[in-house]
This record gives sequence, structure tokens and C-alpha cells, in this order.
Amino acid sequence: MNSERVVLTSAGAEKLRAELKNLKSVERPKVIAAIAEARSHGDLSENAEYDAAKEQQGFIEGRIAELEGSLAIAEVINPKTIATPGKVVFGATVELFDDGNDAEVTYQLVGNLEADLENGKISISSPIGRALLGKEEGEEVEVNAPGGKKLYEILKVSYD
Repeated sequence: MNSERVVLTSAGAEKLRAELKNLKSVERPKVIAAIAEARSHGDLSENAEYDAAKEQQGFIEGRIAELEGSLAIAEVINPKTIATPGKVVFGATVELFDDGNDAEVTYQLVGNLEADLENGKISISSPIGRALLGKEEGEEVEVNAPGGKKLYEILKVSYD
């Protein structure tokens, strides 16, 4: 387990707890049953089903350990408790105008474990997350992104 600070929104912590519960109560028993079934087929040295089930078991047990460790040290933060009107803080949802694409984009700033770009959740440690923290509505923000410099204007900050 790394010593990096683990911060989560309330919703993110709940999602990870649900994943952990599913892994323990559904996926773990399924893979144990698959291993037992594969063992019943005899010679384990040439048994692809057994090898696949053992590999899946290793993945599940590793993910369970990772989630338990992260949740044990996580600091769950409700964005509404640290909300400062118009200011970008952890958990805030930020509507931006992307000058380069001439389009509006919306992101929620979350911890590393919750980051999911497809669902508009970006990590506070990402280049854009770091650039936005502490800024206010109406400000322009320059981000040194992997694809080059990008310019955003902060249109609205909310705390859902």
C-alpha cells in the first residue's frame, strides 16, 4: 500500500464499498466454485480452466486487499462542507469553456481512486485538476496537458 493520501467523495466511498461487497459476496464464491469444478476434471498440469480460475482468484483477492487498504485509510470528504461560493475545491463540479475546442465541458474533481474521465470525474492530481484547485468562477486557467497547453475559462462551480 502506498503512503499517498487517499481522499474520496461520499459517493465515491460508497461506490468502492459496493464493489468490495460484490467481490466478497459474489465474485469470490463464484471463482472458488470454478476452481472446485476445474479440479474435478483431473490433471491440473494441463487444465486451462483451473489456471484461468486461479488467475481470476488472484486478481479478485488483490482487488479486495487494495480496496480494504484504501478504504481503511481514506478520508471521506463531503464537498458541501468545504464549499466556498464560486471557488474550486475537492469534490466541486466545474463547468468550463475549452478555448481550444470552442466547447463547454464539465468535470468533478475527485480523488485518484474515483477518477473516471468518461463520466466526467477527474483526479485532483491530474494536470487539469491541479490547475483548477483554488481558482474561482470567471478565471482563466492554463493547463500544461500531455497534448500541449490548453486554456479554459471557469464558467460555474457547484457542490453537488
